[in-house]
Amino acid sequence: MASADLRKELECSVCLNIYTDPITLRCGHNFCRDCIGRVLDAQEGFGCYSCPECREQFQDCPALHSNITLRNIVENFLSSQPHQEESGAFCTYCIHTPVPAVKSCLHCEASLCDNHLRVHSKSPEHVLCDLTTSLENRKCSVHKELLKYYCTEDSTCICVSCRLDGEHRGHQVETLHEASEIKKKKLKNILQKLMTDIEGTEKRVQSLQEQKRKVQGKADDETERVTVLFRDLRGRLEDLEKRILSEISGQAQRVFLSLSEMIQQLKRKEEKLYCKMDYLEELCNMMDPLTVLQESDTGDLCDTEDGDDEDRERHDELLHDGGDLDVAGISHTLHTGLSDIMSGVNVEKCTDTEVYPQYISVAKGKSHTNAEPSRKRLKFTPTKQRSHEEAGGPNIGAVQQTWGVLGVTDILLKVRTAGNYLHISDDMKTASSSSHQNRPEIPERFQCPQVISSQRFSSGRHCWEVDVGGSVYWKVGMCYPSIDRRGVQSWIGCNKKSWGLERLWGDEYLVMHDRKETPLPGRVSSDRVRIDLDYEAGQISFYELCDPIRHLHTFTTTFTEPLHAGIGVWKGFIKICEKSSQRLVTPQGGESDWFNTQPRRESSEQEPT
Repeated sequence: MASADLRKELECSVCLNIYTDPITLRCGHNFCRDCIGRVLDAQEGFGCYSCPECREQFQDCPALHSNITLRNIVENFLSSQPHQEESGAFCTYCIHTPVPAVKSCLHCEASLCDNHLRVHSKSPEHVLCDLTTSLENRKCSVHKELLKYYCTEDSTCICVSCRLDGEHRGHQVETLHEASEIKKKKLKNILQKLMTDIEGTEKRVQSLQEQKRKVQGKADDETERVTVLFRDLRGRLEDLEKRILSEISGQAQRVFLSLSEMIQQLKRKEEKLYCKMDYLEELCNMMDPLTVLQESDTGDLCDTEDGDDEDRERHDELLHDGGDLDVAGISHTLHTGLSDIMSGVNVEKCTDTEVYPQYISVAKGKSHTNAEPSRKRLKFTPTKQRSHEEAGGPNIGAVQQTWGVLGVTDILLKVRTAGNYLHISDDMKTASSSSHQNRPEIPERFQCPQVISSQRFSSGRHCWEVDVGGSVYWKVGMCYPSIDRRGVQSWIGCNKKSWGLERLWGDEYLVMHDRKETPLPGRVSSDRVRIDLDYEAGQISFYELCDPIRHLHTFTTTFTEPLHAGIGVWKGFIKICEKSSQRLVTPQGGESDWFNTQPRRESSEQEPT
């Protein structure tokens, strides 16, 4: 008993085991070094520390001092009780001195040491088993007999009385050994399945890790490629910036020189005028009339000097025309430079232009702050622009037509609506991109390079054709007269008031209405495009004038305003064509002769150009 009491005194109040490297706090209580270390670490976030046993608080983390005396006592105790620590149970019959037990008797419900085991009864009812401290778990809670059978129906261990007379009478039973072997077999099967699942899981983990490495490799490659691309873009943009800034500086210098020269001339003239004023004031102050009259004729002093009219004209010219920067020309140079930069960058390797939506929008002539990138534009492949000489030149006569049974009505482009970066030919049937035209700013004029027709259609069926071979980026279609003339929403197809066919950079074609884009399958190989209007049916159709004519797309709606023909040219030129005698392929796939089948139902009005 003394040994048991001593053991209790040597237990740590945290882990309830014999002290391991005991330390002492300032309050006098002892703990294992690791145990009290974990407790103090957990208390660190609370701002103060306390003893786990007496709750005495410390402002600072207490120092841990080893209790050498207590450690020696623990070592001596453990060396004198080696078996006790191994088994944890003592012989039931050794009452004076605790002796470790080696076996347990289920019948006697006692633990036996080696000495008492030798003299223990060998009768069958005395069942010996491995040392245990919970003998009551091996007996029936009802009959207090040993558990010898396993009821398979109720899945529980039972005694003999439960099997013969108890509630398990007549049930299918097995011996504990048999039931244990069956359960072990099931557990081994489960274990085997778990091992198979672990192997499959490990393989999937390896596969995902390999995929992760591949993705990382692709990401590294893409990062390097994009870095190189943007480095090239930055270099080109820096060169363009230097060129634009140099142009601005040169323009400003030239304007400064003209203005400075004019200022010097006017100052010299001002000095001469002051001299005349002084002379005239001196004459006015003379008292002798004879002297005043004998002075040279003063008529010349009052007359305007030669060159005054020229000075005024030059002054007005400097104020209104030559005395300011050509901001529009600088903007045009900027947009052209950006377009050239994008045309020289190899973006074809990219499979998704959303990596560069703003730059591609600028290359198309759009403002990068307003343009919305389209997920449908997958490739950006610049093509060589056809020159005016290859396409016949913008001076070749072209007639825009309204189709009918008895003839064609010309449609002229309305110059008042043409953007300042769009040149309209003298016959008003060809539109081409150009430098700033310096036309007056009026509400009707587009800010972008677009123009609409003078004629408008409010009924009937009409048709007109254009030759688009001279441009690499263009738009054609129909629009209401109330279409916006400012911003991105003024472009044909980018609003609810227009319907258009568009060619993008790189032989990509699409139709657009209200900013909704529909890419066209295949390539439009012909340079001529036809636009048909059936006002009453609410249809605008686009056709490629190949042989036979190929239908591209038809918009169907209900028109609420008269319609104008519209053209947009961002690079090159577009001209209106003569009447075609080709046959029409209808949207349903059949053919029809336009002239022989269309009733004469046309109404067009000519507006001032």
